[in-house]
Amino acid sequence: MQSEHFPRLTPFKPSEKLVTWFIADFFLFLPFLLLFLVGPIVLVSDVPMVAYAIIGGIVLTIIILYLIWVKMYYDSMWYELHDDEMRWKRGVIFRSTGIVPYNRITNVDMRQGPVMRVLGISTVSVQTAGYSGAAVPEIRIEAIVHADELRELIRSLVRSCPAVGDGTGTGKAEARGAGPSVHQQMLDELKAIHELLGKKS
Repeated sequence: MQSEHFPRLTPFKPSEKLVTWFIADFFLFLPFLLLFLVGPIVLVSDVPMVAYAIIGGIVLTIIILYLIWVKMYYDSMWYELHDDEMRWKRGVIFRSTGIVPYNRITNVDMRQGPVMRVLGISTVSVQTAGYSGAAVPEIRIEAIVHADELRELIRSLVRSCPAVGDGTGTGKAEARGAGPSVHQQMLDELKAIHELLGKKS
């Protein structure tokens, strides 16, 4: 399956609406922050005006730093689809990179909150089977405009993955059917043990 919006081997970024989404969520949270900072002071009588000025300065500094961080965070993000795996990178202070082989993906979901619905963007969550056997979120592809198309593209890549990745992130893989599966190897071992026990009896 080919995609006009998400070509393979070409990094793509979230929609620029991610910045608007993050800022909108922040300002929805801001009243609770102000209540936490200003509430205790309002309850105290005879508070000097300088205290309110200090709080105002702190809040303004937080807002400015957050706006700078959101822009830098958006600039750091990219995703890339390969034939046997998907890759991603993000982070401002702490950089995160990852590789998700398609053969480990167990589910692909879409999420859209109220602000995201207004902006016309969604988050595509990719889950993988962890070592415990439980499905865990591996990556969230945030602020995607054509989320349905991306979800179906990933699903098609999972279904038609021509190889089983080795899990090392090198992109090297062993073709399906190139060797016996683990279950087949176990079955062969059990048959050999059964034959051996039959001979002894």
